[in-house]
Amino acid sequence: MSSIFSLKIIRMQRVLQILIPVLLLLGGCAHPLPRYEAPLPRAAVQKIRTTAYTHTESDHRRYSNLSAQGTPLQHGVVNSAAADWARWPCGTMFRIRATGEIYEVDDYGFALSGVNTIDLYKPTRKTMNEWGVRRVTIEILKWGDPWKSYRKMVCVRSYRHIKRMLNEIKSFFGDGTPPPEPVYPPGGICPAPSNPLPKCPPKHSGKKSPKSQNKSKTKHHSTS
Repeated sequence: MSSIFSLKIIRMQRVLQILIPVLLLLGGCAHPLPRYEAPLPRAAVQKIRTTAYTHTESDHRRYSNLSAQGTPLQHGVVNSAAADWARWPCGTMFRIRATGEIYEVDDYGFALSGVNTIDLYKPTRKTMNEWGVRRVTIEILKWGDPWKSYRKMVCVRSYRHIKRMLNEIKSFFGDGTPPPEPVYPPGGICPAPSNPLPKCPPKHSGKKSPKSQNKSKTKHHSTS
């Protein structure tokens, strides 16, 4: 009798091993994309909504302290930030007017696609919570290259938030649809790439899964 019971337990464990990943996948697919917001004008000074994140949050642990670029998250003279790469392309640098802090966009996230929110990296949960949600004025120091961002994301284009950003890059910067004139560099509208896309590196979907409305997260890499 005990051997029959043991066999049943083993079968149940095998069934659960198959079902749990499937249920998790379906649950992730159930998350709706963030409500779309019309993009802000591409100007030297912008007033935006900001949130904060840190690398020890549950939705970022799988990526450790790495950004969507695969580089260590920055804190110091220049700090990392996550955003929609169609609105603030990877490499965009800006200063927060109220604090003087300088950030570089090197990350993105599910809850940031299609919205005018930038997620600021903080090295600890304490500093993350202290920042909370703030509306701040930023000064753009340098615009990133949208087509470099495109090439980076195209390898993980199966994710819904990535598709949204890729489509917007083509819409904002593609042939036949001139984007608003950027401020930095002067007249620096980036042309569409003429060469074939490079071979894809190992997949890195992005960083975060969606969080509460008050903390519109972000970051940061996966979730489809």
